[in-house]
Amino acid sequence: MQDVFSVIIVPDGCRGLEGQYRLEPGHTLRFGRTAPTGTGLALSHPAVACAAGEITATGAFWILTNFSSDQTYLVENPEGAGEHIRVAPGRADAPVPFEFARVRLCAGEAGAGCGFDVLAPRHDYLASADSLVAGARSRAQRAATLRPDAAHGEGNRRADRTEDPSASMTENPAGGGAGDPAEDRTQDWRFDPFPRPYPLDHSCHYFLVLAALCEASLRGDAAAPVPDVVELTERLRPVWPDASPAAVAWNIDYLRLKLRLRAPDAAESVREALVRFALRFDLVQEAHLAVLDGGLAHAGAGRESRAGAAPAY
Repeated sequence: MQDVFSVIIVPDGCRGLEGQYRLEPGHTLRFGRTAPTGTGLALSHPAVACAAGEITATGAFWILTNFSSDQTYLVENPEGAGEHIRVAPGRADAPVPFEFARVRLCAGEAGAGCGFDVLAPRHDYLASADSLVAGARSRAQRAATLRPDAAHGEGNRRADRTEDPSASMTENPAGGGAGDPAEDRTQDWRFDPFPRPYPLDHSCHYFLVLAALCEASLRGDAAAPVPDVVELTERLRPVWPDASPAAVAWNIDYLRLKLRLRAPDAAESVREALVRFALRFDLVQEAHLAVLDGGLAHAGAGRESRAGAAPAY
């Protein structure tokens, strides 16, 4: 992935691109109170060590080294619910898994110059799941490539010899030769080496309920309260005309069971737990909010979960 910076460091008070530090994979930036001018990040806070540490861009993430002998650095995830890691004094090459991070160098200090922000915008993806499967899929591809010529050659050879069932079994003991329909079906076979741990059917009512629960947070209003059952019912009525508080409550309880969440004492905490869990594991994303406006196809009554109906896995 070229032309994409692996790590972007944004100092406090930076208001433009010219003040940022952009690192490609393998590049390093040192920081401290007396960091090299032009090649390092200088921090003016008196509590910061002269040579405080360094950041190294490593592919789709970055690592942090703490040069200090007595200060622990804190790396926070502003998007998480208090997620953070601590980098102990003298710790080398501590991997940081956050896409957005705030590095705090001075314990108990919140003023400018005692920290900076780090962005890791690079995302790497597998080219294809098929590349991880070198078994039946690859053999089927090779067989499909050779089948036209092989079929003619096999026909000519069989025409010149006497049919021998035992010979056929020897050539193809598994019954999966080039002309076997079972092998033809394997050509369309797909294997997902990374199955989703929580598969959700986006055409079911329970996904509508989950999307409505997460809507405010996904639209940027993280401080908004989680809607109650009555508010959810009103929100879903345009795309779910038969929605009722009982049906919505049933789907909330079904989501709790499907996602294997522990049952809290209060109904409100169940909804909040669902929102936290769904956002943490990307079960609902901003693009999924289209279901609330009828933007995605909705399944018929036979596939949707209802109050009193058997859940569809």
